[in-house]
Amino acid sequence: MFQVGDFIVYPMQGAGVIEAIEEKEILGEKQQYYVINIPSSKMEVMVPIGKEKKSRIRLVSDNVTLEKVLHNFYYGQTDTNLSMKERYKINLEKFKTGDIQECAEVVRDLMRINKKKSLNQSEKQLLESARKIFISELGFIKGLTENQATDMLNKKVV
Repeated sequence: MFQVGDFIVYPMQGAGVIEAIEEKEILGEKQQYYVINIPSSKMEVMVPIGKEKKSRIRLVSDNVTLEKVLHNFYYGQTDTNLSMKERYKINLEKFKTGDIQECAEVVRDLMRINKKKSLNQSEKQLLESARKIFISELGFIKGLTENQATDMLNKKVV
């Protein structure tokens, strides 16, 4: 169970903080909800307590995990032998997991490919969504602004 003040990641939405736990009555049924503020999306999300696993909410990663992810982000290999259709399917599945490593790989690979040739519209949208979420978590972990986190990612991607 999460607590008020916990920094969390809501897959496909971004990193945020649990601001409150409130009881709401919806369709005549009372239920407790986590109230989550996600600054990068400028939104507030309510998730029923007990549905955390189904919605794949997780705590923001720690610094040690982030350092491993960043090392792979900067120096990991990108598979350029996949067709656009295969690549999109694989990247979308990685993105949906909400895992920081998987999300970082999507961002890394699509940024590298985009430097060599233009991405199609679907991949551009996926890149922007994955990048936004990765940057939001990076910012929470390192205590950086969105611009600082973006600069950190852009400086070494080859």
